[in-house]
Amino acid sequence: MSDSQDLLQHPRRNLGNRYRSTAQKFAKLAKDDPSRSKENLAWAEQNARQALLHDFTDERNWRCLAELKVLNGDAEGLHTVLEDVFSVLGRDPEQVEQLKGIDFLAHGRTLLEATFANDALDPEMWWKQVSDNQPRSTLDQFAERCRRLDFRDQRANIVYGRRLERIRSAGHIEMFIDLARHLLAHRPMNHELWLELGRLHERRGEADHAWSCYDQVQQLRPHSEERDRFLERLKGNMDGEEKKAWSGPTIEHREAFLKGMQTLTDRISSPEEKRADPQNLTEENTAHPDETKLATLLEKGDVQAAFFLARRLVASGESWAEAWLVRIQSEW
Repeated sequence: MSDSQDLLQHPRRNLGNRYRSTAQKFAKLAKDDPSRSKENLAWAEQNARQALLHDFTDERNWRCLAELKVLNGDAEGLHTVLEDVFSVLGRDPEQVEQLKGIDFLAHGRTLLEATFANDALDPEMWWKQVSDNQPRSTLDQFAERCRRLDFRDQRANIVYGRRLERIRSAGHIEMFIDLARHLLAHRPMNHELWLELGRLHERRGEADHAWSCYDQVQQLRPHSEERDRFLERLKGNMDGEEKKAWSGPTIEHREAFLKGMQTLTDRISSPEEKRADPQNLTEENTAHPDETKLATLLEKGDVQAAFFLARRLVASGESWAEAWLVRIQSEW
């Protein structure tokens, strides 16, 4: 496919390119006309930010904004840009540590280039980096790293979701399932990934797991009816007397599934969140223990864990938790 056709199919990318081009024009005007340099650099930075808003997966947009920060002598601004890049790449603690004590105007852009050289934003470039090395060993290292990253940033979920698509397409199904659950533990509202995971389980004949994923999709988007359609497909296959009708997983399976997802969120909670123990509250508090725990999780900002706890309570028949679930989803 030609580049022009590619752009037509990616309108946001096309807009990102246009804003970046405009930013570069204003940057040139700033150099050519020192008397209006400040004004033109301000317009350049505004357009560079718009380029990133429209396409944060294009490394050129990050480079453009970083260059403008250097031109403006804005070391703190360049620091913020690098922090944002690391958030998009999963906020690796080791990467964040690199930002301490650095002269950003002198070395910030070099660090940005080194980051992209080791961890390309474009999924095709990233997959090429993996394939050019020892694929299995490199993927194992990638999987291990993913288990300690923070994917709460929606952009990180998108970037790593596209990487997981390459892993699945290459036949690494078990790794895809494992890492997809990590992404979903950090951002449960990603209904597209829940749907993809459900379809994969369905193709593998894993009805209980497929139902659990489709149930999440239908909870997030009730009009989709993915879970109901899955049950209809199963009923359509029950055409022999020896086949036993399947109407859904047991309560025990649903609770175990949701508890497992909640457990995956534990490592992204802050130490303060982990120390908060609602069981140690005073006897004067008459609230249901799980309701107290939900309130504590939300107060600490641990929306992911609160979501899976509320879903587990609803699945086990605690109707009072439905109002909490609605509240949690409204805060996303």
